Amino acid sequence: MSLYLLPVVFTLFLWWFSTGVILYLDGLPPRTFKWTFLSATGILLLALYGLIASRNDTSVAGAYCSFTSALMVWAWQEVAFLLGYITGPRRTPCPADSTGPRRFIQAFEAVAHHELALLLLAATVFMLTRNGDNQTGWWTYLVLWTMRQSAKLNVFLGVRNLNEGFLPPHLRYLESYFRRQPMNLLFPVSVTLATGLAALLWQAGMKVGSPAGQITSLTFVATLLSLAILEHWFMVLPLPFEALWNWGLRSRQPTHKSPLRPPDDMPRLAKLRPKAIAD
Repeated sequence: MSLYLLPVVFTLFLWWFSTGVILYLDGLPPRTFKWTFLSATGILLLALYGLIASRNDTSVAGAYCSFTSALMVWAWQEVAFLLGYITGPRRTPCPADSTGPRRFIQAFEAVAHHELALLLLAATVFMLTRNGDNQTGWWTYLVLWTMRQSAKLNVFLGVRNLNEGFLPPHLRYLESYFRRQPMNLLFPVSVTLATGLAALLWQAGMKVGSPAGQITSLTFVATLLSLAILEHWFMVLPLPFEALWNWGLRSRQPTHKSPLRPPDDMPRLAKLRPKAIAD
């Protein structure tokens, strides 16, 4: 039972905790951004090494290492994007008169560099793991990339909850490329296909007699895909799911300083006559 339960709990924790940490860091003052980015880049290098070290390790430990490394690779691009370092050549709101293909092109321009970074990272993860027996890292990144593209398209086409509260102030112009409406035609297709794939992954992971490392790997990927499907439902259901990461959004709340208090002797001085003060 622990072969299933522990990977599920581990994935849930990393999904919740890493999201909150990234939201907190990109809400800090801009002077901290370079240190955040440098730290994230150091973690990225360690993650790439982890993918190499675990690519032929089909044990349970190898699955954990490869899965965690792929998540850290993904976290780097999230940090780079939310800090505003890797976004796109267009950094202005969408023109009010933009519609149809023109609006799509302008929206792509707003995140073009980010999309290129995602593809370069995907190619890197693939090349580092392609000849290995442990493909957990590659499948993890592929699930994250595919479901993120689906989420972006759905937000562009229109959903109830746009998650605009997750955008830091310096990226608020991206809200103008979103569309708010109850649902769009792509949403049911996205959820249905993803749910079918998740069911197949869960079924494969529960196959009797499978090696422990394979069960752990499939459980990781199936849990991650299931969470991505849940995030899709968050976009259309009237639920305050952002409350899950309120602790990570605290860095964006303005600090209210208490009004300056006059010195204790100010009332006494105010009562003195000008002559007395001059004396």
